[in-house]
Amino acid sequence: MATPRSLASSPFNNLRVPQPPPAVFVVGQRVTHDRHGLGRVVGLEGEVAVLVDFGDRVVRVAAGSARLHAL
Repeated sequence: MATPRSLASSPFNNLRVPQPPPAVFVVGQRVTHDRHGLGRVVGLEGEVAVLVDFGDRVVRVAAGSARLHAL
């Protein structure tokens, strides 16, 4: 998605907040998910998804998901 163009004199130019870099996960890392709770990364699917073992199930979570946080 392209960044919308704006006028140089626009008062809204200063409101842009830079996005934080995407989280990088490694196999064995402990993570938490807003819905599923605590888990451990058991697999990676490139930069697309992360496989997380939450104890009773393994869930495939999108790598850029805002709900998945590294501990």
